[in-house]
Amino acid sequence: MDPVFLKVLVGTTLLAASSSVVGAFSYLKGQSLVGDAIAHALLPGVVLAFILGGIRNSSFLILGALISGLLAHYGIGYLENKTKLKSDTAVSLVLSTFFGFGIMLMSYIQRTGQGQQAGLERFLLGKAAAITMQDIYIFSALALVLIIGVGLFYKGFQLMTFNEDFAHAIGLPMPLIRFTFTVLTVLAITIGIQTVGVVLMAALLITPSAAARVWTNSLPAMLALAASFAGVAAIMGTYISSVLPKMPTGPWVVLVLAFFGFSSLLFAPKRGWFSKQRRAKANQRKTIRENVLKLLFQQEEQRGLPALLSIEEIQGIREMRLDRLTSTLKELKNRLLIIDHGGSYGLTELGRGEGRRVVRLHRLWELYLTERLGMAADHIHPQAETMEHVITPEIEELLVKELGNPEVDPHQSPIPYEED
Repeated sequence: MDPVFLKVLVGTTLLAASSSVVGAFSYLKGQSLVGDAIAHALLPGVVLAFILGGIRNSSFLILGALISGLLAHYGIGYLENKTKLKSDTAVSLVLSTFFGFGIMLMSYIQRTGQGQQAGLERFLLGKAAAITMQDIYIFSALALVLIIGVGLFYKGFQLMTFNEDFAHAIGLPMPLIRFTFTVLTVLAITIGIQTVGVVLMAALLITPSAAARVWTNSLPAMLALAASFAGVAAIMGTYISSVLPKMPTGPWVVLVLAFFGFSSLLFAPKRGWFSKQRRAKANQRKTIRENVLKLLFQQEEQRGLPALLSIEEIQGIREMRLDRLTSTLKELKNRLLIIDHGGSYGLTELGRGEGRRVVRLHRLWELYLTERLGMAADHIHPQAETMEHVITPEIEELLVKELGNPEVDPHQSPIPYEED
C-alpha cells in the first residue's frame, strides 16, 4: 500500500472521528455556527505562530491556533453577555474580524517572500496529502486527548448540554466543565482544519452529528454513530481522492459526509422525511376513518336505529372528497367496521364501538374545555374535532376522573360509554 495514501487515510480518519464526537455536543447545544466561527478564527493564530517561530512546526502552529480559538470563543461569549448583540451577530463579528486579520497576516508573509509560507495555505483550504508522520503522531495524541476528555467529563458535558441549572444545583464545577469543553472543541477544530481547512471545518464538526441525531434518541449511540459516519466519510473521501487524479481529500470527505447527512434526513426510520410523510398520511387516513365512523354513529343516535347512508348522504352531512371517501369506505369495509347494503353503508358491532369511542372523546374534550378552561360552548367544536383523534386511553381515563364521570356534554348530548 502506498505510504502516502496510508498516512492520509490514518490522519483523516483520526481527525474526522475525534472532531465529530466533540462536535456532537456543540450541535446539541445549538452552537453549530460557533464551530464555524472558531475555525475561521484559528487562521491568525496559525500565521502569527509561524511569524514568531520562523518555521512551520506542527506543534507550534497548533498551539497558536489553540490560543486564537480560545480568544475567539470567549470573545463571542463576551459580546453575547456584555452587549445587546444577538448570538448570530456576535458570531459573525468575531468570524469576520479574526478571519480578515488572518488573511492580512498571510498577505504580509507573501510580501516578505518567506519560502516556508507555502505550507500555510493548507490551514485555509486543507491539504491532507501534506500530512507527515510527525503530524500523524501529533494527531493521534490529540485524538486520544479528545476521546479521554469526553469520557472523563461525559456526565458534565451531558448536563451542560441538556440541563445546566440542574448541574449547578447538584454542585458540579460548571466553570471547569465549560472551560474543558471549550478547549476540547478548539482542539477538535484545530486538528480538523489540517484535512478540510477552515472553510469546510463546520461540515466536519456538525454534519456527522446532524446525520446521527435523526437515527437515535440515545446520546452514547449518537456519539458512536457520528464518529462512524465521520470515519467512514474520511476513508471514502481519501480513497476517492487517491483514485481520481488531482482531487483534494478534504472536499471529498465533506461531500461524503453531506451524502450521509441528506440520506439520513430523508431515510431515517423515525425522523426521516419519508417516514414523517408516511406517518402523516397514516394519521390523515385514520382521521378520515374515525370521522366516517363518528358520523354513522351520530346518525344512529338521531334516528334511534341502525342507520344506512349512501355516499351522497354522507357527503351531504360532512364535506369530503369523493375519491378519499370512497377509499375510506373500502378500507372500513375490509376492516369489518362497516357493511355495504347495496350502496348504503352501516356500522357493524365492531364499527359501532369505534364510532362510540370517537364521539365519547369528542364530547369529553368539549366538556373539559368549558368546565376547566372556561371556553364558550359555541367555540369548542374545532378543538374537539382535532383532539378526538389523539386522546389515548390513559388520557381518556384521566378526563373521566377529572370530570366526575359526566353523562352529558356542554350541548346536553349524552356521552356514550362502552356498553356491557
